[in-house]
Amino acid sequence: QVQLVESGGGLVQAGGSLRLSCVASGRIFSIYRMGWFRQAPGKEREFVAVIRWSDSSTYYADSVKGRFTSSRDNHKNTVYLQMNSLKPEDTAVYYCAAALYSYIDYEKNYDFWGQGTQVTVSS
Repeated sequence: QVQLVESGGGLVQAGGSLRLSCVASGRIFSIYRMGWFRQAPGKEREFVAVIRWSDSSTYYADSVKGRFTSSRDNHKNTVYLQMNSLKPEDTAVYYCAAALYSYIDYEKNYDFWGQGTQVTVSS
């Protein structure tokens, strides 16, 4: 089992920044990659970013590319999502997720999920 706890959400004005954190515990040695997702009211959950546990290589959805950055702190077993130049359309509950295997579809296949943290961007 892997437990994930997100934090760092909040209310911010458009153009502002937030940094989300996701602390992993449990079988962290089994983690292959960590993903970030978001779900806005009335919409399906969407992929935001992914970071590979071994070498911190990243990939981003087009909607956040150039504005969001994911990073990892091995000592703290934590991944971060730095969100800059936030827009009202970024408003959503943000989730982190852990994949234990190198699933081909890194935008969908994850084994464990956090509880989510709300991000609200006002215009």
